[in-house]
Amino acid sequence: ISDKWTGYNLDVFTLPNHYAEDLDCVFIPHGVIVDRIERLANDIMKDIGDNHITVLCVLKGGYKFCADLVEQIKNLSRNSERFISMRVDFIRLRSYCNDKSTEDLQIIGGEDLSKLTGKDVIGTGRTMKALLSHLEGYSPKMVKVASNGGDE
Repeated sequence: ISDKWTGYNLDVFTLPNHYAEDLDCVFIPHGVIVDRIERLANDIMKDIGDNHITVLCVLKGGYKFCADLVEQIKNLSRNSERFISMRVDFIRLRSYCNDKSTEDLQIIGGEDLSKLTGKDVIGTGRTMKALLSHLEGYSPKMVKVASNGGDE
């Protein structure tokens, strides 16, 4: 979506009344998001082969996206000839102090990131580069990034 995209007119959607005063347009319809999550889950299933997967969800903004993606991967695994073992962990990232960005990345949660030796999927926002650099220290076999757009 380009920066100049003005979105879809609200007249083409059925919206709850309580949103009427708050919305000017719809940028990405729900069906498009669902379709993209399904495609990502299919791509992940193809890429991981017979390996297990660790999903590292960056809270708070990535929660809904991550939950939907994990559910779709589970559905694909249940309906395929191979079962994919999956573990989900949650972290929060902090790179701000008093509303100012700092160079330091603080990771809260995910106490044992050393288990990230399998193939991993990460949903996150603006601190992706710092997080990836940090994760490289654990020597994962593969890191795949799936993002809901985040703050970048």
